[in-house]
This record gives sequence, C-alpha cells and structure tokens, in this order.
Amino acid sequence: MQILSPFDDYPIHQTSEPILNPVSPERNFYERYWFNGFCPEQKLMFGIGFGFYPNRQIMDAHFSISVDGKQHSFHASSRINPQRMPMKIGPLELSVKEPMRSIQFTIANNDHPISCDLTFSARSASLLEPQSILKQDNRIILNTHRFTQLGRWTGNVSIDGHALNLNEIFGTRDKSWGVRPVGEPEMGAPPSSYHEPGVYWCWAPIHFDSFATLFGTFQDRDGIPTQISAHKTSLFSNSSFEDKDAISEDLHDVSHHVTWQKGTRWSKAAKILGKDKNGSEVCIELETLGPKFYCKGIGYQHPEWGHGIWKGEEAFGYEVWDLESINPEDFTFFHVHQIAKARLGENSGFGTLENLPVGRHDPSGFKDLFDVAQ
Repeated sequence: MQILSPFDDYPIHQTSEPILNPVSPERNFYERYWFNGFCPEQKLMFGIGFGFYPNRQIMDAHFSISVDGKQHSFHASSRINPQRMPMKIGPLELSVKEPMRSIQFTIANNDHPISCDLTFSARSASLLEPQSILKQDNRIILNTHRFTQLGRWTGNVSIDGHALNLNEIFGTRDKSWGVRPVGEPEMGAPPSSYHEPGVYWCWAPIHFDSFATLFGTFQDRDGIPTQISAHKTSLFSNSSFEDKDAISEDLHDVSHHVTWQKGTRWSKAAKILGKDKNGSEVCIELETLGPKFYCKGIGYQHPEWGHGIWKGEEAFGYEVWDLESINPEDFTFFHVHQIAKARLGENSGFGTLENLPVGRHDPSGFKDLFDVAQ
C-alpha cells in the first residue's frame, strides 16, 4: 500500500508518484541535513547531521561538539518515519521553523550526559552548488545536489551538567539529496577501475562582515579538479530578507593550496585564489584555529555509526575523545573541520576549512593511501 503525506496536498510533484516515493530505485538514495556552528572566542565547534535513506528504511542523526579539549558525540538511528515528519529519533529532533530561514535542533534530557536547544537563523540566501557525479566503471555511484547557507546559532548546550550559552555564533548548513555511497559495503567483484582508491575534498565557507565567500573542490590523484566552484555572496544583518535581494557572483580561474601540519593530514593554512567578475585578483588567506572537529563524530568514516547502517528499530550511542590523544595516522580521523581565521584584502572574517584527503594526492605530497605530510 502506498503512503500519502501532507506534502501531497502541495503542488510540488515532479512525477506521477506520491511525493514520499523516491524516483530512483537506487538503494543508496538519500536526503541529508548538515550543520556546523563555531565560536573562536569560546573555542568550540559542533556539527549536526540528520540523514534519510528511504530505500533502506533507515534514518540516522548525530550531534558532536569539540570544546575544552574533548569531542563529545551522540549518535541515533532508527527505522525511517514513513511520513518523514516529525524528524525525530528518541530525544533528537530537527524542526524546520521557516524554510530557508530558521531551523531548530534539540536533544531533550536523556540517559546520556548531553542535551541542547539550538536555533539556526539564516544570514544569506541558499546557494546551489554544482551537481556532483562520480562513476565507477559504467555505474554512477554519486549523483547529488546540495545547497549551502550561512547563518548564526543561538541557544544552549549542556554537557555533564555544564551549560554552554551560545549567542549569535557563526554557523553554516547544507542540504543535499540524490545518490551517494552509504551503508555497508556492497558484495560482488570490485570495480576494475578501483586500483588506486582515495578522495580529495577541500571546502571553505567564510563569513566576512557584509559578505561571504564559498569554495569547494574535488580533485583527482594528480591534483586536477573534477569539480570546483567559488562564489562571493551578500550577507544580511538579520533574517528578514528576501532571496531576490541577495547578490551573488561566481569567482573564476579558481585554485587553492593547502599547507599541512607535519606528520598529519590536517591543515594549518590554506590560500584560495581566483578572479572576480571585473577580472580583479581575489586572494583568501586562511589560518586554522583550534579545536579540531573530526567528522567521524557525525558518522563519516565511523566503523560503527556510519551513515545508512541498520542498527535495529532504535539505537543510540555516546562517545568522548581526548583531542590531544588522536592518532594522526588513523584514516578515520583524516576528515576534519577547523575554524579558520580569514583575510581578503582589508577584510577579515572567520569560517570553516574542511579537508578530506585519503589516498595519493601529488600536490599535497601524499604518496599512498594513508601516509602523512613530511
């Protein structure tokens, strides 16, 4: 029996199917919310993920925060809510208060020593990034769209009874959907083209006072971009703005360079170069600040709490890492977000520098799957 939802009462259908039916029969079809928040003064960074995998009948959610030398991570997984709403797994709940404007994330008091009540308020329009497509042999394994938006967070987080009050701290979010590798490894012969596994991804959304810049690139092992984009977009002093008022421009002739911390695959600085619409040079210089935020805390490369893995009808987990004890040669900690202090001409700001380098990458000097910067 097919399921109708309240969404079917809106004129938004793209096929003859009810709106909750994925057009793609691909098992790895998904939709995912992602957020981060950070405060250089309070020396903290958190991440939120909430994913839906309708053809797997799974949804999962994560909240993780790096502060005071530790990273605390709360994980949740359950059978998918067939109506999709409310977006809730046990004590975790995500609520879209006003689309593209205000989103609330809460963790009610529970058996674990963490709770929160946080609201994201947009400071920019949502920017659709280039479509991502990746093939293995003749099969498409990645085909996604994603939009990014910058904003501010207000609310509180409680850890072991210690309250953190957050007032208009920096935030970024994205929403993505399509097909991507999730869940347990598939059976069958390995792809014939998979002789040198790896991925290189660098992403940097930056808040300046009245504008923001966004940069992202995938590269192959030789450093040739397979996807690259950079933009400059307006920011607004409050959330009462219209998308039609947003001003955004593409940057051209874009390149970047990352300086790596010796003995790691973690960055300490980066430079993003390009040209604006007038042909003027753009140079964004980034310097990373603590604490590090490991994306493993929200499911990426996590051996137990990876995305789209069936954990039973409902399951929860909690873990804490000492940030000074992380093994830099453990590839599950290669995927990292860091607060970045930024400069563009006379403008200064703060943002996120995300790096995911696994495998050979010649421009970085990485020679094999898991070696580190020399």
